[in-house]
Amino acid sequence: MNRFVTMKRLAGSLGAALLLTGALTACVGPLIVGGAVVGGSLMAVDRRTSGTQLDDEGIELRAASQIRSNLGTRVRVSVTSYNRQVLLTGEVPNLQDKQRVEQLVAGVEGVNSVVNELAVLNSPSMLDRSSDALLTGRIKARLLDTRDLQSSAFKVVTERNTVYLMGRVTQREAERATEAVRSVPGVQKVVRMFELISEQELERLGTVPDPRTQPAARPSTASQ
Repeated sequence: MNRFVTMKRLAGSLGAALLLTGALTACVGPLIVGGAVVGGSLMAVDRRTSGTQLDDEGIELRAASQIRSNLGTRVRVSVTSYNRQVLLTGEVPNLQDKQRVEQLVAGVEGVNSVVNELAVLNSPSMLDRSSDALLTGRIKARLLDTRDLQSSAFKVVTERNTVYLMGRVTQREAERATEAVRSVPGVQKVVRMFELISEQELERLGTVPDPRTQPAARPSTASQ
């Protein structure tokens, strides 16, 4: 009886989490390309200019349209643009499609660079996708709880337990965020795609968090 109640509660919690994820997704109105979520939402607090945020939204929409028109639903591609740098995650059936997606996105107006992290394999199950969504939620919560960081400065993308971090941050913030994210259970790898800014520029942006105890900086790498 206790086991049944425990399983029922666990199923209820997972269902609620999935409903919450769906509700949040519906609020920002993302597009779907072969079953993958495209894009993020304009945030109330963002270190990009409002014009750049709109440009990023436009890039995601145009890239999604190009992928859908040329490759249909045989690929599952997530498109994330931050400051006109585009991250591609998801799955494609072969190397040719992987290269084709990159070419299509690179040709979209406004795109400065493309980071192609598409995997050549079968699309993951709904359970795998739900696991990534839940992990993203835990990561965002961890960043929110890290008081010497401004959580809204970071964009988080999770794919097969690999976490991609984007944002305009200082070296100190990059190191602190990496440390925080790596401590979240389930994270296998952290890939940093930051645009580094100086502490002086951060002050000019007016988004400096309250000073806290900070760890010594470590050399920045593409992935940790």
